[in-house]
Amino acid sequence: MNYENICLQVTEIAKQTGQFIRNEAQNFNAEKIEYKGLNDMVSYVDKTAEERIINALAKIIPEAGFIGEENTNNKIGETYNWIIDPLDGTTNFIHGIPTYAVSIALKKDNELVIGVIYEIGRNECFYAWQHSKAYLNGKEIRVSDNANLEKSLVATGFPYYDFKRQAAYMALFNEVMQKCHGLRRIGAAAVDLAYTACGRFDAYFEYNLKPWDIAAGILIVKQAGGQVFDFDGGDNALHTCDIIATNGKVSTELQQIVNKHFK
Repeated sequence: MNYENICLQVTEIAKQTGQFIRNEAQNFNAEKIEYKGLNDMVSYVDKTAEERIINALAKIIPEAGFIGEENTNNKIGETYNWIIDPLDGTTNFIHGIPTYAVSIALKKDNELVIGVIYEIGRNECFYAWQHSKAYLNGKEIRVSDNANLEKSLVATGFPYYDFKRQAAYMALFNEVMQKCHGLRRIGAAAVDLAYTACGRFDAYFEYNLKPWDIAAGILIVKQAGGQVFDFDGGDNALHTCDIIATNGKVSTELQQIVNKHFK
C-alpha cells in the first residue's frame, strides 16, 4: 500500500469537501440544526460532507471500513478503517466563527497510517503518513523547540455535555493558566492538534473526546516530532479520548499538573 500516494489523494478530498462547507457557510440557516445530545449539534452540512468523503474514499481502498461522526456508513473493515470527522468545530460553524476543519485518518489494524486535517478558514492542509515528515500545504512542519511550560502557549477544550469532572478540570485550567504564556480554546480539537504540530501551540490537552476528533491529529503531531499520550501517560489516547499532545519538551511538566488533578 502506497501511503504517500493515498495521503495526497485524501488531501484533495478534504479540500474539495472544505470548499463545499465554505460555500454552505455563506447562506447557512441555523434553524436547520439538529441535536444529537446536550450541546451536541449536527446539520445537513455535516451529513452531506461525510457522505461526500465516504463516497470518495471508497474508491481508493474498496475494502476499508468507516468510523464517522455522523454514522453515514459505519461498517468496520477487517484491516483498514477510515476515521472521519467531516466538520470538526460544528458549533463554531453554526455560530459563524471561522475555525473548523475536515479531519480524515486511516488506521491499519491498530496503527494510524495516514492523517489529514484541512482547516477551512485559513485554507491550510496539514498531513502526514506512516514514516513521513509532517506537512502544511506542501512544506515540512515541526513542533516548537520551547523547553519550558512558563514560555508555552497551551491549547485546550471545555467539556460541553459531561460535567462530572468539571471541578477537577477547572482546577487544572487554573493551574496551567498560571504556569504558561496563555491558555487558548479554539473549539476544534483537530485544529488544536494541527497547530501543535506546526509549533503555534507548544502543547494541547483535553478529555471527553471521540476518536474522529483526534485520530488524524495524533499522527500528524507524532510525525512532526511531537509526543501524544493519554492522561495516564500511555499510548492509548485514541481509545481513552483523554489526550495530551506536546512538542516533546514540556511533556513531563504538563503531565505532572494533569495527574495532580485527574489521578
